Amino acid sequence: MASKKDRVVDLETAVIRFAGDSGDGMQLTGNLFSDSTAFAGNDFATFPDYPAEIRAPQGTVSGVSGFQIHFGGIDIHTSGDLADVLIAMNPASLKANMTWITNEAIIIVDTDAFIEKNLTKAGYETNPLKDGSLTGHLVVEAPVTTLTREAVKELHIDNKSAQKSKNMFALGMVFYMFNRNYKKTFKFFEQKFKANPLVVEANKKVLTAGYHFAHTIEAFANTFRIEPAPLDSGLYRNVTGNLATAWGFLAASERSGRNLFLGSYPITPASEILQELSRHKQFSAIAFQAEDEIAGIVSTIGASFAGALPITSTSGPGLSLKSEAIGLAVMMELPIVIVDVQRGGPSTGLPTKSEQSDLMQALFGRNGEAPVIVMAAQSSADCFYSAYEAAKLSLEHMTPVILLTDGSLANGSEVFKIPKVKALPGIKPPIVKANDPDYQPYRRDPEKLSRFWAIPGTEGLRHRIGGLEKQDITGNVSHDPHNHQKMTDLRKEKVKRVANYIPELEVIGKEEEELLIVGWGGTYGVMLTAVQDMRKEGKSIGLAHFKHIMPLPKNTKEAISKYKKILVCELNSGQFVSYLRMTFPDIEYLQYNKIQGLPFMVKELKELFNTYLN
Repeated sequence: MASKKDRVVDLETAVIRFAGDSGDGMQLTGNLFSDSTAFAGNDFATFPDYPAEIRAPQGTVSGVSGFQIHFGGIDIHTSGDLADVLIAMNPASLKANMTWITNEAIIIVDTDAFIEKNLTKAGYETNPLKDGSLTGHLVVEAPVTTLTREAVKELHIDNKSAQKSKNMFALGMVFYMFNRNYKKTFKFFEQKFKANPLVVEANKKVLTAGYHFAHTIEAFANTFRIEPAPLDSGLYRNVTGNLATAWGFLAASERSGRNLFLGSYPITPASEILQELSRHKQFSAIAFQAEDEIAGIVSTIGASFAGALPITSTSGPGLSLKSEAIGLAVMMELPIVIVDVQRGGPSTGLPTKSEQSDLMQALFGRNGEAPVIVMAAQSSADCFYSAYEAAKLSLEHMTPVILLTDGSLANGSEVFKIPKVKALPGIKPPIVKANDPDYQPYRRDPEKLSRFWAIPGTEGLRHRIGGLEKQDITGNVSHDPHNHQKMTDLRKEKVKRVANYIPELEVIGKEEEELLIVGWGGTYGVMLTAVQDMRKEGKSIGLAHFKHIMPLPKNTKEAISKYKKILVCELNSGQFVSYLRMTFPDIEYLQYNKIQGLPFMVKELKELFNTYLN
């Protein structure tokens, strides 16, 4: 007969939250568990949550760093509402996360950290491990720091260095809880720390010690198992939104035959796009770290003039600085993709938190009439396809594209099925052939209204472009008022006609539904989950989620106007709903807005939606 400890409980899904001080390595711990989840065949989504300050006060609530993963044997679209398991490496991380766990959550704590000094820093008057405040939770008390030092004692490394591995002890315990093969993580240590074999050995020993400690103690009545999700066959990997964005551009470079150029200035939370593309010189990708945001985009415009696939990446404050140069690209009618990884603002704001607060800036934040294509990625994995499509639209229509992602997508991760590049839609830039007798800088494609792209150095195609208004066809500088009206109208109509080349809006639900939920960008997963849950309950509710914003899909008005109530939900003060009211003023909209630097929760949305259905 199996012992009580050997009993395995099957779960459909689970949510784990790793939390500790900024120096405790919680992001790495969470990422390694995510990798093990991918190996196990589960679907998952993650939510890294870390402080905005570079050196937040150690041991305080403001310095807590967290990483949440929601995984399961079914399709997962959100990082989860409340955690079923919390790993708290110190008192501050316990206090900061008590509102983000279920009433029955398992809590694993490092008892070595619960000393009077740390309790005071966290704002505790009494020790929560002894005052009964954690009643209802299974609290697993483990002297993680002490056992970590014990595990590496024979390696003769100092205590400070040893303590850097204590996050691996906690990870080993969680591996045991969920029946994971911890030895697969050894390969990561061997690659990450190959220059320091002692660190490799220390991490291996500590991870193993944590696993065996969890197996030995009597605290766990059982362990848990989650069966693989029903994923299509193919090659999968764990991917963050920023990584997926970079890869999408690399794929677009290959399919378009244009070398990729990225001119960017590092900014949270977009910097990883620059870092990733700098690793791929083998694909003829050039990543230029500029001295500021303006230099980043104007170098990209220069690369566009020279015939490259031009990209610049930033966040909200940087997009403000790039606005004049975006207008230059509009006037020159050159392709360029501007990636804006949105974060909480204004000013420095909440640089490590997520908002959808840059939409109006993307749509209208330039002087003069300067229309651009605006898109918004829907998930971390979708960042790949959104980046690819943004590049395709920009190259084929010869106009700037702003691609909006956000901090939760950029730093969060998902299971990503790696596509075959040859299976992606073709990209055909309108490049002029040498000695074309009909070439004129502003002669246009009759359907798209895009001008043609003459690569400098191509024989017989010498031309001049710049920031002053252009004469139609010739591109000569023109101050004629009627020509200015015509060129302004042409640039506007060119973007409007992109609607002929993007998919129509697909609505989940029937036209006679009582309530239509409307969203855009990175809120897709949580809104989809909430609506699907309610539809299974028989509720009369549908979902329209937008990826293409400027222009909107051609069928937008027809698709949304047939519902009795339309509720627009956004992580801002109401920017998309204001845009819809401007565009379709004869439709009545309801709105729900949240600006807390936090994503929507499924429970929160379901409770809200029910108030409009009852």
